[in-house]
This record gives sequence, structure tokens and C-alpha cells, in this order.
Amino acid sequence: MSPEQLRYAKTHEWAFVEPGTKGPKTATIGISAHAVEALTDLVFMQLPEVGRRVTAGQSIGEIESVKAVSDLYSPVTGQVVAVNTALPDKLETLSQDPYGEGWMVKIEMDAASSLVHLMDYAAYQKQCAEESH
Repeated sequence: MSPEQLRYAKTHEWAFVEPGTKGPKTATIGISAHAVEALTDLVFMQLPEVGRRVTAGQSIGEIESVKAVSDLYSPVTGQVVAVNTALPDKLETLSQDPYGEGWMVKIEMDAASSLVHLMDYAAYQKQCAEESH
């Protein structure tokens, strides 16, 4: 996946849904390279369990760096159907490949849930630039 294909939450999580999917849509969720760079030196991650119901904008876990502990938020509403269980033991993956091997969870979205409230790449880049000043 390339960053340009993704949709972004204000809290730096990204979501991707395979185009043309029929039936329930499953969103792959991760955090942006910008967020990984801002956190630096990651030391711990807690992800939700498969089967957990999540709501867009609510915390689904935590990521901890030597500087701070930050919540991870779900950009969509639905049920967790897969968790990248290798990620908490290999946090360097987030720095190396945040949009590929660094995915965190897959969420089967509720019918009413969508990605329309999330930013496209250009809008997200603008937000990141504003935060840097």
C-alpha cells in the first residue's frame, strides 16, 4: 500500500479498504510514518483482541515510546477480525514499513461505517505540516 491510497484520522491512524470489495468491508488499520517519527524510540504496544467491537474515535490500544504513552484510536466502527500479533515484539517494523508489515488490526466495518470522515493524503500532509510549526 502506498500512503496516497490511504485515508487518515486526525490522530494519525490510517485505514485502507480494498477497492471493489463486495459484502462486509474490512479495513486494515495502522499508524502513519509521521506518527512513528514523532514518537521515536518505541518500547511497548498493546493491541485489541480479535472479536472486540470498536467504535470510530475510541481507543483500541496503546503505543509507548521513551517520551510518552499514546492511545491508538480506531478510525472505523466494527469488529476486530485480525491482529498483527508479531508487531508488539518487533516494533522496529513500524519504522521500516508502517504502511505494509506495520499494519496493526483489521476491522470488519459495520454497514453504516465508512471512510468518508477521514482525510485523504493531501489533507493529512497539510495537517502534519501545520503541527510541525
